[in-house]
Amino acid sequence: MTKISRLLLALASGLTLIAVNLPLWRVRLIAPQYPEGLGMEIRAHTVRGATEHDLRSINALNHYIGMKPIEPDAIPELRFIPWLIGGLGLAGVIVAAIGHRRGVIAWLSAFALLGAVGLWDFHRWEFEYGHDLDLEHAIIKVPGMTYQPPIIGSKQLLNFTATSWPSSGSVLLGAAFLLGVAALVVAQRRVVEKPRSLEHAA
Repeated sequence: MTKISRLLLALASGLTLIAVNLPLWRVRLIAPQYPEGLGMEIRAHTVRGATEHDLRSINALNHYIGMKPIEPDAIPELRFIPWLIGGLGLAGVIVAAIGHRRGVIAWLSAFALLGAVGLWDFHRWEFEYGHDLDLEHAIIKVPGMTYQPPIIGSKQLLNFTATSWPSSGSVLLGAAFLLGVAALVVAQRRVVEKPRSLEHAA
């Protein structure tokens, strides 16, 4: 690996470590009775309201339609996701220090796998909350209605418009992955250029 590729990978690792403490996803609910909207932030270690009382208000609304309350302490993934992302960042620093191209490939593969599993788990979590309804105690019952918000984009849920988008933490993770790819490309070019220079020398 060249100095540039190592620097790119070190920068990617730094962005990954910063992302641990930033919101990864944001969900926003807007309705006529809530024109200012209600928001929810999903972070690596917790789920919280965009403002102090938003999560409490969202749980109160969910109670009317039979949804389980969103309780961060009851979500097991939030206990180890910060460690996975942090470990990925530290692994990138080690690979950059060692300077092996195969290490970059392994790091990018682990990064892609973690991202894919994370999105799948987020979808599973939303599906469970939106479909596993306690209709026996629900105050508002609409036959066949489910309340799974979108992963990306907007969706109408009764009189609420639910909007979901990646937040700053996910943007940094995406940038980190692209920097890792750039580091691999630079390292690969160096490997290709070496045999050519040897041929000319011969």
